[in-house]
Amino acid sequence: MSLRQVLIALGDPFVEVQAAPHGLEADVLDVVILDPDDVPDVRPGDLVLVVGARGRAALPLVKAAAAGGAVAVAVKADAPAPVLRQAAADAGVALLAVRPEVRWEHLEALARGVVTNARLTADAGAAEAVGDLFGLAQTIAALTGGSVSIEDTASRVLAYSRSSDEVDELRRLSILGRQGPEPYLKMLREWGVYRRLRAGEEVVRIDEHPELGIRRRLAVGVHAGTRPLGAIWVQEGAAPLTEQAERALLGAARVTALHLVQQREPAVAFRENLLASLLDGRTEAGSLAEQIGADPDRPAAVVVFALRGQEHADRTEHELRRAEMTGLISVHAAAYRRTALVSQRSGRTYALLPDLPPKAPLLALTREIVAAARGHMGLRVQAAVGCTVPTVDEVMVSRGEADRVLDAMARDLDADVATLADVRSRVLVGETLALLAGHPRIRDPRLTALDPELARSLLAYLDEFGDVRTAAAKLHVHPNTLRYRVRRAAELGGFDLDDPLLRLFAQLQLRLS
Repeated sequence: MSLRQVLIALGDPFVEVQAAPHGLEADVLDVVILDPDDVPDVRPGDLVLVVGARGRAALPLVKAAAAGGAVAVAVKADAPAPVLRQAAADAGVALLAVRPEVRWEHLEALARGVVTNARLTADAGAAEAVGDLFGLAQTIAALTGGSVSIEDTASRVLAYSRSSDEVDELRRLSILGRQGPEPYLKMLREWGVYRRLRAGEEVVRIDEHPELGIRRRLAVGVHAGTRPLGAIWVQEGAAPLTEQAERALLGAARVTALHLVQQREPAVAFRENLLASLLDGRTEAGSLAEQIGADPDRPAAVVVFALRGQEHADRTEHELRRAEMTGLISVHAAAYRRTALVSQRSGRTYALLPDLPPKAPLLALTREIVAAARGHMGLRVQAAVGCTVPTVDEVMVSRGEADRVLDAMARDLDADVATLADVRSRVLVGETLALLAGHPRIRDPRLTALDPELARSLLAYLDEFGDVRTAAAKLHVHPNTLRYRVRRAAELGGFDLDDPLLRLFAQLQLRLS
């Protein structure tokens, strides 16, 4: 696997290229750790992780790694010292900056996994293999409830899911031998399975055959247009496959096709970058529609997703979980619309759904994705559905609405999925509060000066239109206690709560605290 492919597989959250005097196409053969106390043992093709030295202190290790023939050297820094970049350029070795918060052991495990997977498939002659097919196989397994393997057109295993469930003889021999055993393959050919998989998008069911050691299976062909690229197989374990297994498998086949095609053009994740460039305003919607084969004059919509409950996770763990979520969204979106695009942006995951039919069931699709994230991966996800716009040229209107809704959901809404119609008042109040927060001069200093307890009590009182008993119950205090606090707040602030305009403004400003 080339250094470029390794970097694509690891993703932006981990490393950034600072110098690449000979480009990024050299093959990475191994991942090694180099410590200042170690005797350098670097070989050609190594990706070297410099542990325990930063800035100028890492200079001798960078030079030693380059002298040993390393492809790249990774050092901890937001931006390595210029002397390191110059040294790397002079020595002809790529220099990578690792974000300070990334744990070395985590990065080593990820990088080693990517390189090892690539080496195993290369040893088997499977040129179609790509970076994170193993991660995709695991996602498909979670969605279908079975054991998954991804194969090329020669029935060579490219990737497979981890499985604690019982596997049958066909799966065991296929994985151990990196290819299905010929007697089983012959039977599948005789049953017409491969012919159907090559023919097009059809989920093929293979019944259980206990006498042959074969459990029930589903399979689907992976295609680039009319050209077969391989197949995905799902073996049923002790528990039945999920109800949505066939639909998930169809979407998975389309996502897998992108992975396999992108291996031939590894410099960019093409479709993801297409959507990212649209969201950033670097690509026109009409041009994007042409490139993905969508009708620019048909309706489209944007759905935005955010991962919740990961506030205390370290950054690398959070990014990995978000990558899992994005993979799941991609599978569902591709199953619904072939031309769907999914991309991460600013901590959120966006799905563009073009070519929508009238009354497209976007809410149902979004709820299905959110439920799958919780049920299969244990992730808490919130999603906002933007309005359906008449043409692709107007998708930024849908994106803007979806962002507004998700902003409101993050503040004070427990719902997992919402549209603007569901939360319009929250959206409008939230945007008003954002303006108020950004302009301190238009706040009332008398309200700002209240201590938190009095401010909270006054807001509860105003929210309940002066119903003391209801407000007190929500605060879990005695009604007389609340009456005292409200009176005290008015006295300290010197304001008249009989003034409706004051009550209106106080109710807004107190929500800022």
